[in-house]
Amino acid sequence: MTLYFLLKYLHVIGAAVMLGTGAGIAFFMLRAHLTGEPAVIAAVARMVVLADFLFTATAVVAQPITGVLLAREVGYSLTEGWIVLSVALYVLTGAFWLPVVWIQMQMRNLAALSVVDGKPLPARYFTLFRIWFVFGFPAFGAVMAIFWLMIARPSIW
Repeated sequence: MTLYFLLKYLHVIGAAVMLGTGAGIAFFMLRAHLTGEPAVIAAVARMVVLADFLFTATAVVAQPITGVLLAREVGYSLTEGWIVLSVALYVLTGAFWLPVVWIQMQMRNLAALSVVDGKPLPARYFTLFRIWFVFGFPAFGAVMAIFWLMIARPSIW
């Protein structure tokens, strides 16, 4: 196995984990929310937050490391347009993902408190959910664009 193959393999796996975990988290949080049941939402949100820390965060750290090492191994300049645009989209994704993780923790806490108190979800939960939902679109779109850039490697400048 060559260093190039190992780095490429780790980079592709990291990208797949980021995309797959993000899509899975979005699906399960949305499905939990649609039940309207605080106990379901609290349970799913606990798992989602854990998944974000175990899988997404690990991939978020690994991607730039494997990406830089892979570019060096292949001989790409880090100033090539598709790489610069990928990095910019990666930063954009992070700018939406970090608040989303915090929002998920708040939604989890609010749902758990509703269960303990035997009360319906508070208005703040629904506000946070709307923000969480809206933030998913630019983050997901940016990740999809990064996948395209990594595959196509277009000449941008």
